[in-house]
Amino acid sequence: MDDQPVNQGGPKLPSCASLRELLGRSLTQHANLVAFSCEGASLTYRQLDRLSNQLAAWLLRESTLVPGDRVAIQLPNLLQYPVAALAVIKAGMVIVNINPLYTAGETEHQLRDSGARALFTLEEVLSVTSKILPGTAIEKVVVSRITDFHPWHIRQAFRLKRLLQGKRVPMIRFAARTEFHKVLARGKKYLRYMSMQSLVDLSPDLPRHQETPRLGLIQYTGGTTGIAKGAMLSDDNIMANMLQIDSVIRNHCPPPGSVMVAPLPFYHIYAFTLNFAYSLYKGYHGVLIPDPRNTGRMIRTLKRFRINGLVGISTLYQLLCKHPDFRKLDFSALSICTSGGMALSVATSRRWEVLTGCRILEGYGLTETSPLVASGSYEDYQEGKIGKPTLWTDIRIVAEDGTVLPAEEAGEIQVRGPQVMMGYWNCPEETAATLTADGWFKTGDMGILDEGGYLTVVDRIKDMIIVSGFNVYPAEIEDHVIKHPDIREAAVIGMPKKEEEGEQVKLFVISDNPDLSEEEVIRFCRLGLTPYKVPSKVEFRATLPRTSVGKVLRRQLRDDQVA
Repeated sequence: MDDQPVNQGGPKLPSCASLRELLGRSLTQHANLVAFSCEGASLTYRQLDRLSNQLAAWLLRESTLVPGDRVAIQLPNLLQYPVAALAVIKAGMVIVNINPLYTAGETEHQLRDSGARALFTLEEVLSVTSKILPGTAIEKVVVSRITDFHPWHIRQAFRLKRLLQGKRVPMIRFAARTEFHKVLARGKKYLRYMSMQSLVDLSPDLPRHQETPRLGLIQYTGGTTGIAKGAMLSDDNIMANMLQIDSVIRNHCPPPGSVMVAPLPFYHIYAFTLNFAYSLYKGYHGVLIPDPRNTGRMIRTLKRFRINGLVGISTLYQLLCKHPDFRKLDFSALSICTSGGMALSVATSRRWEVLTGCRILEGYGLTETSPLVASGSYEDYQEGKIGKPTLWTDIRIVAEDGTVLPAEEAGEIQVRGPQVMMGYWNCPEETAATLTADGWFKTGDMGILDEGGYLTVVDRIKDMIIVSGFNVYPAEIEDHVIKHPDIREAAVIGMPKKEEEGEQVKLFVISDNPDLSEEEVIRFCRLGLTPYKVPSKVEFRATLPRTSVGKVLRRQLRDDQVA
C-alpha cells in the first residue's frame, strides 16, 4: 500500500479505505457470523449491516440532518449501540458518545457544546435527558428499550417483572421523540426503492485523501480545568489505532467468529475502538455486558461461551478473580486479555494468569490518542512496564523547560502518531496548548523511557483521579460542592481504596455551619454528579493548605493522608 504522510515530521499511515468502507467490507465478508450478542439476543453481521442501513437511510432521507452533522449516542452496551453507531458512520455523520449515567447538567454541556442535532437514548434515562433538550440543538430523539431486540414473550416478561418490582419506567412524551423500532421500519421503506449505495451517492461522504481528514467522532474528556472538552477523532485516527492494536496482538488473534467479551461501555474510547471498531474489523463475536458491576451476572453470561478474549481494567480483573464461580469457567480458548484505563496491579495480573493461563497485556493511552499509544506484547513482555510505542508512534520524555530528556529520566510523556486527535472541538486555545506545530501531543502524564524503549508511567501531572477506569476531575466536583449554601471552600483528591484496587474520591470542605454533616454533603453531591464522581469520604477542615498565591495544594492533602 502507498504511504500517506500524517503530519509534519511524523510517522506514516498506510493508505486504506474510509472507516465506513473498512467496516463495510467486514460486514459483507463475515455476513453469516454473529457480530454481537447481549442477554440472550444476537445480531449476525448480515443483520447488523441491514439494520444499520435502514437507520442510515432514515438519517439521510427523513431527518433534516446532513453528512457532517453530529449525532449523540447515549446508550449502554446493548445491541442498539452498534446499529446506531454504524448508521451514523454510514451516513457520513459524526458520533458524539455520551454516558447514559450522566446528570442533566453533564449531558446538557456535551449536547450544547457539540451542537448535536439527533440523540439516540434509552427510555430509562429520559426522565433526566428530556429536561435539558430545549436548551440544545436536538431535533430528533430516538428512544430505545432494553429489550428492543428480544422476542415478544421476553419483552412482555421483562415488563411484567419491572411492574411487580415497582420499577416501571414512565412514558415521557414530547414532540421530538420517536421510537427506535419505528425509525428502522421507516428507513426500510427507502431501501425498497433504492440501494444503500444510491443513498450514499445522494449524500456523499467527504473523500479520504484531503487536506483535513473526515471528523468521525467527538469523544469528551476532561482537562486540567475539569471542563469536558471534545477530542476530535477522525476516521484516520480510529483506523490507524485499529491497525496499531492489530500489530500488537496479531500473532495471537483468534479466527473470525471468536468470542470477545465487551464489559466496558462503548461510550468509553477504549471500548469503542477495541470492542466496537476492531472487533467488527476482525469478524469477532462481541458479547456485550450491560452492567459489569454485577459480577455474578457477568460470570453467568460467560458460562455460555468458550471465550477467546477479554478487554477490561484492573479492578474488573480483580473482582472476577475474587468471585467463587469464576474459576468454574472454561478458559481453554482464552488467548487475549488487555487492560487499560488505569494502572494494572501486578498482583492482579499474576493471579489472573495463574487462574486462566492467559497473561494480561497492559496498554497506555488517552482519549486524545484514540486511545492506544504503547503496549507490551506476548512476545516482548516486561512485568511492571507498559511496553514499547505502537506502530507508527513516537514517544519522547520532556522536561518542564521543553528539553527532551535522555533514557531513564522522568518527565512529561509526549506522543506523535496517526492516532493523535485533530484537536479539541471549539477549543482552539486548549488545542494550541496541547498540540505542538509539528504534531506532538502533550499528555500531561509523567513517565520514563528506558534504554530499550519501554515506557513506564510513573505519575499523573494532572490531579485527575481514576475511579473504576473513568476519569474524575477534582475541579468539576469542587465547582458543584461550593454551590451548597453552607460550604465556603472545597478541595478534592484521590485516595487508594483499602481493600480493592483503584481510587476513591475524598472531599475536604470548609463550612460555616457546624451542624453540616458528611451525609448531607454526600447527598448534595448525588444531586449533581454521576455516581462514580460522588465522594466516598468527606473531611471538615478549618483551613486548606495553599501556595503563596492562594492555590490549594492538593499534593499536600494527599501527603497528609499517607503520613
